[in-house]
Amino acid sequence: MKKIRVLAAALAFSVAFGGIATVTADEIDDMRNQQAASQAELEQVNQNIDALEADKNVLMGQIDSVGQELVLTIVQVETLASEIEAKNAELEVTAANLAAAEEDKAVQYEAMKKRIQYLYENGGNAGWATILLEESNITELLNQAEYTQKMYKYDRECLEQYAATVQQVADLQRQQQEEHAELVAMKNEQELQQANLETLLEELKATNADYDAALANAQEIANQYRDLIAQQSEQIAVLEEQKRQEELAAQAAAEEAARQQAAAEEAARQQAAAEQAQQNAANQVQQPEYNEPVYSEPEYSEPEYSEPDYSEPEYSEPEPSVPSGGSSAEGQAIADYACQFVGNPYVWGGNSLTNGTDCSGFVHLVYAAFGYSVPRSSASMPGAGYMSVSYTDMQPGDIICYSGHCGLYIGGGQMVHASNETVGIIISSNINYKPIIAIRRVV
Repeated sequence: MKKIRVLAAALAFSVAFGGIATVTADEIDDMRNQQAASQAELEQVNQNIDALEADKNVLMGQIDSVGQELVLTIVQVETLASEIEAKNAELEVTAANLAAAEEDKAVQYEAMKKRIQYLYENGGNAGWATILLEESNITELLNQAEYTQKMYKYDRECLEQYAATVQQVADLQRQQQEEHAELVAMKNEQELQQANLETLLEELKATNADYDAALANAQEIANQYRDLIAQQSEQIAVLEEQKRQEELAAQAAAEEAARQQAAAEEAARQQAAAEQAQQNAANQVQQPEYNEPVYSEPEYSEPEYSEPDYSEPEYSEPEPSVPSGGSSAEGQAIADYACQFVGNPYVWGGNSLTNGTDCSGFVHLVYAAFGYSVPRSSASMPGAGYMSVSYTDMQPGDIICYSGHCGLYIGGGQMVHASNETVGIIISSNINYKPIIAIRRVV
């Protein structure tokens, strides 16, 4: 930039005092070479500006993409928070039901103990002996024994029924607690992803600000080069005009000298002609006969003409390419392959099927082993593959997408997925534990 200002000052000095010395062609050529160098520098700066703008456009695309993913992640965090709140409400209801079932069981158990106590206190061996001695009718005796047996059976069935009810409610509570833990883990994962995306977005915006500063600086340099080239053009115009005026003056001087020379030669010719006329008159010299020269035209032969070849080249029809596709057998192979990693740990952001990965990383890595590319984030997974399929048309290998989570369907109403840090990679038999938002087919 300093070089540009020095050269511009030199140009201004030469323009101001350019009429003092005679302009030579070398001076103009030297100025044109300087202008060409300035033009080359300007073109280089413009190329740098184009490159910076291209990089800035790519960066803006990244900012837009990260911003969109951040919005989706925030929505998923809010959705998971709502689902956790709903699951907490379900757990409260289940806990109340479990307490009621336990209380009913205890009440029934106490009532049965009292009936048994009563039977033993009023029956027992002595009681049965009294019945045997007092009852004279065998039918009455059997009826009393049968009635006692039915009471025992009824109490036992009631107690077993209450115990089964308590077990069902307890199983439901355990299932809801597992689902609650999985929702919390997914929410934590999405919140961590949200924080990472926010950090990345800030870094990209900072880089964009650097690009803006670099572009502004490059534009300033380009404007200075344009000013310099304009000054050089003015200097060249001044030098060329000065040289033209000098050439016109030299031409006028040469024409005046030539006119004077022609006048002198004409005077000498006229004097010689007069002297010759006087001599001719004195000697009576006869003019020689003048013979006009003969002009003959040369012979013309027309060149031979050959007809051009207008025949069309041979055309061969290109052979069509046959598209390749997947199959349900390959989907089953992918599902079988994925099940090999059941029991391995869950690691958010991890990229190892053995040492740990998250839900989207698990699906991504399994498909990568078969040469297929699917997204690396659960937010983008609903757009994976080439088609969406219905719940009834699922086949092994299809991707099941939830809000903030995904897994691989393996058939039989089951899926394999990287669940959370507590259980790792597992096979779940209840794929409807939360709403399914998409089922995507890759093969």
